[in-house]
This record gives sequence, C-alpha cells and structure tokens, in this order.
Amino acid sequence: MDEDLKKEAEALFSELGLNMSTAVNIFIRQALRQGGIPFEVSTHTDPFYQPENLKRLKESIEQLKKHDTVTKTSSELGLDDA
Repeated sequence: MDEDLKKEAEALFSELGLNMSTAVNIFIRQALRQGGIPFEVSTHTDPFYQPENLKRLKESIEQLKKHDTVTKTSSELGLDDA
C-alpha cells in the first residue's frame, strides 16, 4: 500500500475511533454479509468529492472547530452552477 495513502487512511480511521486493523475487519465483514464489495465501484466520480468541494468542507470544519459560525453563499457552495 502506498505510504501516503496508508497515513491518510490511518488518520481518518483514528478520527472515527478505529485503527487500520479494525477498519479492514469491518470492510471484510460487510463484504461477506453483502456477498460483494459493500459500496459501488465505478469510474464515475460523485461531484461532491471534487477537490473544490472538499476544500470548502475542510474550511468549514476548521471554522466549526474554532466555534465560529459557518455561513456560505450558494455561489460558495457551487450551487449557482447547477
């Protein structure tokens, strides 16, 4: 596994109160329960996960951590393009 990818995954799972081993076990158990990969595997990317949206989300999370009120215009949320 790519070392950077592993570090990102470990950080995410840590935020969720999990370690890598537990997260992998959850994945495997769900795959066995569902008889396949427990999420859609596709070449189509959900627009939500585009870098611009993830940047906005991270900025909002940082504001919330500082107990700031988060307000966004429809333009800032990318809703004017829809």
